[in-house]
Amino acid sequence: MTLLKIKKPITIAQLVPILLLIVAIAIGAIPGYLSGTWSWSDLPKISHISQIKNLRKTGLTLPNWKTLEQQEVAIGGNKWSYQVIQKEGQEPVALLLMPQDYYKSHPQVEWTDIDGVERWKTDSQKTLKFSGEEGKDEQVIAQFFRAWNKTTFAVVQWYAWQGGGNSSPLQWFLADQQAQFHRRRVPWVAVSLKIPIEPLESLESTEALAQSLAQTVQTTLEQEIFRDR
Repeated sequence: MTLLKIKKPITIAQLVPILLLIVAIAIGAIPGYLSGTWSWSDLPKISHISQIKNLRKTGLTLPNWKTLEQQEVAIGGNKWSYQVIQKEGQEPVALLLMPQDYYKSHPQVEWTDIDGVERWKTDSQKTLKFSGEEGKDEQVIAQFFRAWNKTTFAVVQWYAWQGGGNSSPLQWFLADQQAQFHRRRVPWVAVSLKIPIEPLESLESTEALAQSLAQTVQTTLEQEIFRDR
């Protein structure tokens, strides 16, 4: 008699150890990343890293916005592009960009470096959501708040990458880990926008401008910087 071996479906009891292993790996990996001790050995290279890090010297050319000033500045030990841009009928806006400069570099909460330089007080924290390239479903979630020292600003900050963005470095880490399964990487650029407002002006009064400009920055990065040419 011929015996037929029938494969049994995987049971929940068999899945539990696998799921626990995945969770254990995640729990062990994420703190290591956040503390800067993550092992980055044998990472796929980023072929156009020079194109990305060159942003510090050139800034970003945005449609319908004119660059009044651009220079490379040091903030918290990192080199940023500091750019003053203006749209007809609008007050000048400061655009700061810190691009990834090495394939092993990763976001490390650069916002605290800016806070240390600005020494501003903040309130009215909320999130700002927008998309990148037209026709794409990705969503960027940026932090949006009011800040003041001698001048008051509406500030928008996020880490931008191809196909998305978030103000939390952890979200980039998860996106990069997923890409590495396919031997790819997720290059990034830290973005900070400073839009001048009146001292007692609410965030809501400038939210439409902030969202439109942030979306323009994200779209331009995706089309001109992140895309390998």
